Amino acid sequence: MTSASDPSARHDEQYGRRRPPGEDTVNLIEETIAAIVPPDEAAMRDARDHQARLTKPPGSLGVLEEVSVRLAGLAGQSPPPLPEPAAVAVFAADHGVHAQGVTPWPQEVTAQMVANFLAGGAVVNAFAAQAGAEVSVVDVGVAAELDAAPGLLPRKIALGTADMTRGPAMTPEQARRAVETGIEVARDLVSAGARCLITGDMGIANTTASAALIAAFTGLPPEEVTGRGTGIDDATHAHKIGVVRAALGRHRAAVEAGAPLEVLAAVGGLEHAALAGFVLGAAALKVPVVLDGVIAGAAALAARALCPDALAACVAGHRSAEPGHAAAVRHLGLRPLVDLELRLGEGTGALLALPLVQSAVRVLHEVATFDSAGVSGKDAGRPQVITE
Repeated sequence: MTSASDPSARHDEQYGRRRPPGEDTVNLIEETIAAIVPPDEAAMRDARDHQARLTKPPGSLGVLEEVSVRLAGLAGQSPPPLPEPAAVAVFAADHGVHAQGVTPWPQEVTAQMVANFLAGGAVVNAFAAQAGAEVSVVDVGVAAELDAAPGLLPRKIALGTADMTRGPAMTPEQARRAVETGIEVARDLVSAGARCLITGDMGIANTTASAALIAAFTGLPPEEVTGRGTGIDDATHAHKIGVVRAALGRHRAAVEAGAPLEVLAAVGGLEHAALAGFVLGAAALKVPVVLDGVIAGAAALAARALCPDALAACVAGHRSAEPGHAAAVRHLGLRPLVDLELRLGEGTGALLALPLVQSAVRVLHEVATFDSAGVSGKDAGRPQVITE
């Protein structure tokens, strides 16, 4: 029997968007996963060969060369399409674990920051304007009713999650619907013209859920993946680690079973599940998605667990100061492009990396080859050694 004070239980029927029994529907998650293909090896080989013929020493652009090769593999062609214009989706949701005192910030800040995003006053707005990216805010689970506004996508599934230390954070239906929502948002943004997607997030206490997800998907202990989030003191940090450990202990069976949707439902957030779907949607459409920090890292672990080939669409925009993020990108095998000790979220680190991703691809489109430019290659002019 659920408590009347449980926002997930109280509003599940209103926001869960359950389909009528017997309705003939396509499983959107399975359909999307079926559309995701492995990286195209021939396109990657062509991209490497083209890099070697450009008017620069081979390998001189370092990591950017590998980014261009990976995106060629994603697109199935070399050069890959330019990853522009870009669109940021800030998925916003609240967390029942907030009741455990894991942060000094009140839960109301989530809705207040959503209003700030929509008014254009947040850091993500400033960085997006600099990078020429559009910002949308997706209400997937804010614990307040939000008024309609330009830039707000109302996709509320519940008024926040339940407290993961007392039971599952989400019902299986809520977790599935959140993943589907992320897929739908990715499809909508690409249909509107976006050729690069950027993850954003907002939700007070979401680093606690992120730590639980990262521990669940990597097997690392809570103390290695639980950071200070918005900047908590030592006592609160120790308490936060204990909360993550308690949640993982309560949901040990789901974690050990390793079913991605079950893990998301047990200890994740509505925005984590939606971001996982966002990655799947991007991968199915062969559009790159630049990951932000620890929340995106946790979601990417879930997306890879759902479909390993989805990782081909992911670029790690930056390395967050949160220890869980370093663990996540290491486990994913991704190399962050920017390391500035950021821990803001919102999509800020990914936006700073966006010009690097775009530059990596533009090189393949616009830089001349040695032959076309009439520039001598490295070995030109060397005496030929003739052997019999």
